[in-house]
Amino acid sequence: MEQKPVNFTSREDACRWAVMRVRALIAGEKDLITNLANASAAIFEAWKEVSWAGFYLMKEGELVLGPFQGKPACRRIKVGSGVCGTAAATRQTQLVPDVHKFPGHIACDGGSNSEIVVPMIREDKVVAVLDLDSYSFDRYGQPEQEALEKIAQLLIDGCDWEQL
Repeated sequence: MEQKPVNFTSREDACRWAVMRVRALIAGEKDLITNLANASAAIFEAWKEVSWAGFYLMKEGELVLGPFQGKPACRRIKVGSGVCGTAAATRQTQLVPDVHKFPGHIACDGGSNSEIVVPMIREDKVVAVLDLDSYSFDRYGQPEQEALEKIAQLLIDGCDWEQL
């Protein structure tokens, strides 16, 4: 497992730092891809045991791979399929402690064991999802969910989504 450059004493501290870091990185920048790439890098850097952190963008009714940090991922996901597609379809954060028990889980990385996906909704439409995977079981909880939902809202409010 690779060593992360930032070390925090608690999950809550890492979550607070990630939200503050994303806020600072996107301040004054509207470019969608730049902001999503910086956000995924900040999350990946701050949180331990994250194997993948990134975005799938909604294009032509499917989720298409966007900026990410970590191992390669699935390129396209249908709405309603897997954890990402379920988050998009239900418009609710999916917090999955064991992906092997999730009906229809899509194994983009066979080593993944837990996942959290936050739908990003703009003008009543899902425009993207923020997705994190981990090789650890039960890696994500309420602190990460709250932080990711704040980050998602910062990005919804701070980016030029007309680029899609």
